[in-house]
Amino acid sequence: MENPTAAAVAGPVTIIHHTTAFLSKALSSPELRNHLLALLHGGGRTHFAAGRRLIKPYGLALEAVEKATAATNLAVQSSSLAVAEKLLLSCPTTTPFSSFLLSLIYSLVNQPVKAAAAVLCLFRLSPSAARSKIAPDLFQELFLVHLLPALRWFEDRRSAILSGTTAEEPPAMKVLSEMSGVQAKELKVLEGIYEDVLNENCRVFADYLIDEVLSSGGGGDGSTAVGRPPPPVVLRISKAEELGAEFGRSSSSGAHNQTLMADFDSLLLSNKHSPPPKDFVCPITSNIFADPVTLETGQTYERKAIQEWLDRGNSSCPITRQNLTSTLLPKTNYVLKRLIASWLERNPVSSPSVETPPRRKRSAVESPNSVIAAAAAVDGSVAELRHAINNLCMSEILDESETAVLTIERFWQEVKRSKNLGFDVQSMLARPAVVSGFVEILFNSVDPTVLKATVFLLSELGSRDKSVVQTLTRVDSDVDCILALFKKGLLEAVVLIYYLLTPSSSPGDLVEMDMVEALVAVLRRKESDMLKMCMKPRTAAVLLLGQIMGTGEEGAVEAIVKGDVVAAIVGSLESESAEERVSAVGILLKCMKEDGTCRNTIADKAELAPVLESFVGGGDGEKFEIICFLSELVKLNRTTFNEQVLHIIKDEGTFSTMHTFLNYLQIAPVDQSPVLAGLLLQLDLLAEPRKMSMYREDAIDTFISCLKNSEFPAAQVAAAKTIVALPGRFNASGKSLTRAFLLKRAGVEKSYRSLTQTDQHTGLLYGETEEIEERAAEVWDMKMASALVSHEFGAIFEVLAEGMKSRNSELQSACFVSASWLVHMLDILPDTGIRGAARVCLLKRFVAIFKSAKDSEDKVLALLALKSFLNDPEGLQDLNNYMKDIKKGLRELRKSCSLAFEVLKVLSEGRDNSAELWNHKELVQVDCCENGEVLSIAYFKDKIISGHSDGTMKVWTGRGSVLHLVQELREHTKGVSSLVVPQSGDKLYSGSLDRTARVWSIVGDTLHCMQVHDMKDHVHNLVVANSISCFIPAGAGIKVHSWSGKSKLLNSGRYVKCLSLVQGKLYCGCHDSSIQEIDLATETVSFIQSGYRKLIGKVSPVYALEVRDGLVYSAVSPLDGAAVKIWSASNHGQVGALATTQEVRTMAVSSELIYLGSKGGTIEIWDRKKHIRVETIQACTNSKVISMAVDGNEEILVAGTSDGWIQAWGLS
Repeated sequence: MENPTAAAVAGPVTIIHHTTAFLSKALSSPELRNHLLALLHGGGRTHFAAGRRLIKPYGLALEAVEKATAATNLAVQSSSLAVAEKLLLSCPTTTPFSSFLLSLIYSLVNQPVKAAAAVLCLFRLSPSAARSKIAPDLFQELFLVHLLPALRWFEDRRSAILSGTTAEEPPAMKVLSEMSGVQAKELKVLEGIYEDVLNENCRVFADYLIDEVLSSGGGGDGSTAVGRPPPPVVLRISKAEELGAEFGRSSSSGAHNQTLMADFDSLLLSNKHSPPPKDFVCPITSNIFADPVTLETGQTYERKAIQEWLDRGNSSCPITRQNLTSTLLPKTNYVLKRLIASWLERNPVSSPSVETPPRRKRSAVESPNSVIAAAAAVDGSVAELRHAINNLCMSEILDESETAVLTIERFWQEVKRSKNLGFDVQSMLARPAVVSGFVEILFNSVDPTVLKATVFLLSELGSRDKSVVQTLTRVDSDVDCILALFKKGLLEAVVLIYYLLTPSSSPGDLVEMDMVEALVAVLRRKESDMLKMCMKPRTAAVLLLGQIMGTGEEGAVEAIVKGDVVAAIVGSLESESAEERVSAVGILLKCMKEDGTCRNTIADKAELAPVLESFVGGGDGEKFEIICFLSELVKLNRTTFNEQVLHIIKDEGTFSTMHTFLNYLQIAPVDQSPVLAGLLLQLDLLAEPRKMSMYREDAIDTFISCLKNSEFPAAQVAAAKTIVALPGRFNASGKSLTRAFLLKRAGVEKSYRSLTQTDQHTGLLYGETEEIEERAAEVWDMKMASALVSHEFGAIFEVLAEGMKSRNSELQSACFVSASWLVHMLDILPDTGIRGAARVCLLKRFVAIFKSAKDSEDKVLALLALKSFLNDPEGLQDLNNYMKDIKKGLRELRKSCSLAFEVLKVLSEGRDNSAELWNHKELVQVDCCENGEVLSIAYFKDKIISGHSDGTMKVWTGRGSVLHLVQELREHTKGVSSLVVPQSGDKLYSGSLDRTARVWSIVGDTLHCMQVHDMKDHVHNLVVANSISCFIPAGAGIKVHSWSGKSKLLNSGRYVKCLSLVQGKLYCGCHDSSIQEIDLATETVSFIQSGYRKLIGKVSPVYALEVRDGLVYSAVSPLDGAAVKIWSASNHGQVGALATTQEVRTMAVSSELIYLGSKGGTIEIWDRKKHIRVETIQACTNSKVISMAVDGNEEILVAGTSDGWIQAWGLS
């Protein structure tokens, strides 16, 4: 038989032509050159600079070559190359690296024959790398034609194996899907033998081609003819000698085929139970490598084992004992890992528990298709798939591997469409080596289409075969790579991540992976823009996000709301997957609780029928989450919308929602019952209230039993909080407004405004008027309160009263608000006698809270409830019995809460005096007689300032029942007649008979004089406003003094006794009993009371004058009738009088009381509203009260007397 290769053998000229083209390309491209050097030296590293350390001669030779390629001087270039050649030839052994360097040197010095021989030497030293990675073009041009017999032999053997599948030759995909495991294993062994055959023939033909080139010397006539015939193809490899039988020596092809079959079968059998090669076993652990790393000494170890060796302080190689230059371990030896993976597939019994190692980056080199792929392409889809898998696992060319992935993905899609996906196809792709090949693509490819196809295939396999998931999760770096791609935008990877993480990872682990933003990106992407996978990417994202949010991860809700994906998650409520629906419920529930602004969106878009179906089939935990979700959903800031949602919950679904909820309420865990009862009660009240309703009765009974059950405090708190929310008033964030609305009803609106400040825009958005909403809210409020208080004649009050005693602050607060609301509603609801039950249970508790609460709002709430009992005669009587306990609190609230004044008014109605409300107790008295009369007293920043007739000023602090003197000043030389604190309260002014006025500030506990003004006259009764001051001089009239130094005299025809300045109006009380009002802006004078002279005796001057709240209070001699008259500041008409018989010399007015200091040393206290005297206190016996002041809280009165005493009284 004629050798078919003889006519196709290349001659010396052709060989030199192709090798010269290859070397020219390498010399012209530094990147390609460095890449090839890296492959030859470092096993496939993409950057030569990052490779292993070079043997010294190689390093020097490489440096010389690089210098020569960059040199422009021919002499320098020639010298450098000569040195490099000598260095390489001096090495004891020839390596692929040194051969390639020599080929570059010979090419640069124009020795093409030697260059060609050096290049061809690569195919002898490293045939696999040379034909697939280093010089695939040369392999195709010079070697491939010689190997056609090997290709035919391979195809014959493969066909023989596949021919046993069926009698008829089925379609390609059917053959592959029906292939047995034994056949797959035989094919794998055949491929291994074929690889060995190719390697051996490369070596043989490389020697032949080198001889051809060297024998010709590169000269001749240019003929391409060969000098001798090529060697025959080797098709049989001996295990002992790795030598082959010659193809052309057998007398018949049939006998030859039988011999090959026998050799193949014997090799197949011999591989079944062979022990692992020693190079596959770690010398430290004695186990097959899972993650091999090769040190700079050339020794390979298991990564974990060598890392432990180094962690113990060692810095040398365990076997060679050579010191390591670095203790940082290199990257994984992936060549060895692939060999191990291939061996393990052929020997599964030998090492059943060996882990499949991960794969890492490899270089992408543009090259023609490999021999295997080229041969396989002719055999249809089956061969195409088989060789695609081969290329994925074995090829070092990235393009080939990427093409293989797309081929496999196309095949998978076709088989899925034909619904003929056999178990064997799946198991073939699920092999660890194939999975590792897919992962390597994820590490290296940057093609989005390839990456999507890869995660698609891995997701498909992982969803069907748990072993794929186990293979992927054995090495953390593989999972990290998939996560990194997902976060960078490969959103389809979310499905694969779900399959990888959900079986083994805890929610806490998912949180640490920080992928919330990427999950949100999946939800933001349209489904039409994503691959159609075994699970929808959106489904996987919702399921993963649900697990993450279950941990309470901070920031997740913010990412969802800002990412505008709430509507997408709402869409998952309609999913066919119950698991996805429940997960979406959990996410949306968390969103509503943390950021209630999304509640309207959810309520507007949610389809609740699938959610209710999930409730029927769910477990206790899932049912409770759905109940909480529905309960949160009806916390909208519009009552009408809440009722619409409640109607949907009640009417949706194929079953009776209320009946289902009632059945579950009867068996639900205690801590879940209150929320469910609250929802059931709201659903029941949608219809007109009925006298009897089993839903309502069971719901309220649940509240009562939970509040009574002290063994479950969480259930107690949940029941109380649920009742608080039942009035149905919420702000835009879903916060209950029950407490704030009750405070608003009591006249304290601050909390309500604060909670509803963003609600106005929401109201405009939905077009609802406030009147309609408020009416709907009032109707709902009444229906709910009526249902609760009517149950078993107010049984709810008893348990709320017990809860108000609790030491649990949450329970106490919620019960207090609930009780306040229900008692307040008794004022609105028809009286059915329930108020008496509420009073018996709660009145004492409300009084206790009102008396002891430190929070003023708590006092107001308690007072609102107490007011409801005032409409009942028995309640009024009970409150009168507690008058001593509540009157102090009423006084404290009267300025900030109008309700306190109303209650005070009711409690004092019909009494002759209000002495019980206004008792004063003497606190302290101090003797300052050595300083003369106490002419003036003022409160300034919690300090008492006194002015004396000898010019002394004293600063006091009140602690307990003692006045402590903290400072004594003698800046004035004569009596301090006036102490004034303006409305701003930031300064103190003092006026003196020494003709000066001083301005003071206080630092710490001491006064500091800031300014001194020369008033040029005695200063009596100083008053201050803004930039001016007014005072009574020694003569007639009133001096108006500007702080700039200017002054003028007003009302010069009158001798003024007292002054008061309010809002630019100056009020003057004169010696002739007249009272004038002077407008300082226009200087116009109008009379409030005209003066007069007696025919006999002295005139009666106006001794004291005070202006407050539009009323003018003047004090004159009691001989003229009423000693104190009250005038309207607006129309100057008299509106009242105080019938005191005392000679009033000074006066102080608070919001509720009038204090009259008399010449006889007594102080009368009058009710400002009723004009009745409530108390008289004795300040002194032989002197008169000449100065008084009331503190800012109106709790303390301080008075100064003419004999030098200072006294203080407090409201008791």
